[in-house]
Order: sequence, then structure tokens, then C-alpha cells
Amino acid sequence: MLPNIVLASSSPWRREVLDKLGLPYRTRHPDIDETALFDESPADLVSRLSLEKAQKVAEAETHEDVLIIGSDQVAVLDDRIIGKPGTHERAVEQLRAASGRSLTFLTGLTLLNSATGNAQTEVVPFHVHFRELTEQMIEGYLRHEQPYNCAGSFKSEGAGIVLFERLEGDDPNTLIGLPLIRLVRMLESEGVHPF
Repeated sequence: MLPNIVLASSSPWRREVLDKLGLPYRTRHPDIDETALFDESPADLVSRLSLEKAQKVAEAETHEDVLIIGSDQVAVLDDRIIGKPGTHERAVEQLRAASGRSLTFLTGLTLLNSATGNAQTEVVPFHVHFRELTEQMIEGYLRHEQPYNCAGSFKSEGAGIVLFERLEGDDPNTLIGLPLIRLVRMLESEGVHPF
């Protein structure tokens, strides 16, 4: 029997990553307030939001037993969350600040079993070490890719890779927002095996 899986996300990038497992699933957008709580650490924020996204979808899936995948991600530089730039000017500022330094992406991942209420939640880090970036590199990259809706002002799955010295983490899918290695382990603990 095929598992009933729901991805609590409208992100096309997360869908693309989840497609790699070959499991049937559907998506549902979780409409939650993503504002950080007072004094909440970035890790606590993504952990809480991934769980809240899964719980919100569970409320809407009242007639079915489902496994719900919730995920949330932030980019952190100097213990400060770096959001989506939105504009060219903000993207330039973000890339200048990251030049020659490391950005940490923290991804909160939750798998919620709506039948049992069992929720598995983990925070998975991934580190991006930037090259020393010149103004020409920054401007050329931003004109080429226009990553204004991407935390940190780059798309690692695209030309953003030219900005990096190295990548460090257990799973490259984490950088895109869905740590598959951890997710597979969570699914297996619920009796779901991709192959």
C-alpha cells in the first residue's frame, strides 16, 4: 500500500528535491505566522516553524491518516538571520557581507504522523564558504540570476555555485531546503521505504 504523504510547502524547490525519492505525495500550503519569537534562536525558530507547518496541514487533513513533511530554513551570518533580499541593492549588501566568510543554513525538518500524533523534528545545518567576491563578480552574478527571492542572495542549484570556496554538510539537498538523508530515516521509522 502506498503511503499518504503531504508536503507542507508551496516551494517548487522542495518539491523538486522530494521528487528524487519517487514516492507519491501531494502538497498543501501551510498558512502560518513565521515571525520569530522574542529571543528565539535561529535553530529554535526553524524547529518550531517546521512543526507548526506540519500541524497546520494536519488540521486540514482531518479525514485521512497522513505523514506530513514540514520544513523551514534560515540563513545565518554572525548569529543574525539573513532573509530574502527582495531588491538588487539588498542582494549586493548581503553578498558583500558574505564575501570571504561562511554562511550557515539551518533547516528545520518535521515528519508528523497524523494518526499517532508522533512528530520527529530535527535541525540540520549546512555551511557555505564564500570566495572573496569582487564588485564585478557580485554585479555580474546578480544580473545573470536575479536571486532576489532567495535567502542569502544566491541559488546554489544555479550559477551561485561560482561564488563559493566550498560547501560543508551531510546532505547537499539541505541547502535547497529539504534534507533528504534525514527525511528518509524519518520515513523509515514510520514504515515507509522509498525502494
